[in-house]
Amino acid sequence: MRDEVLSQAQPVPFGERLASSQAFATLFREGMSLVEETAGYLDGPGRQESKDLGRAAALAYATESMRLTTRLMQLASWLLLHRAVKEGEMSLDQANQEKAKVKLSPVDTTDPHNLPLLPSQLRDLIARSQQLQSRVRRLDTTIHTPPEAAPSTVPNPVEQQLGLLKAAFGADAD
Repeated sequence: MRDEVLSQAQPVPFGERLASSQAFATLFREGMSLVEETAGYLDGPGRQESKDLGRAAALAYATESMRLTTRLMQLASWLLLHRAVKEGEMSLDQANQEKAKVKLSPVDTTDPHNLPLLPSQLRDLIARSQQLQSRVRRLDTTIHTPPEAAPSTVPNPVEQQLGLLKAAFGADAD
């Protein structure tokens, strides 16, 4: 009986559990809040600040605000996809297939020469989006890395020793 239970034991689906965890819920709230905050800034105070910039700084502003917007849209897409897993609207396997359409940039493309030219609030939003991107990439790797297969062909060394003892002393199984 005990051997049957052990042979039927399956690994815990860590990725699915992580997508349903409080840590993910917190990350989701933070990410969506950052998207809203950034949109509010770029449509409001950021627009006015960009008008007051010189030519080089205005070009840097346009470039970096587009990079920021793109980064946040990728992150929001990833977060919404995994919220669908959490809500039971799709399986982790389906999310894994759909996530191929969401390109999480592996390397940040912010130009370090542009940053000093930008308004401080935009620099802050860029830094926070990069931190969020790093957290999401780590979580993505954790959730979507397939579990290592259990070595089914390697016999249990304890069972081998018990079998040798039973054979040596002529004991019946169990």
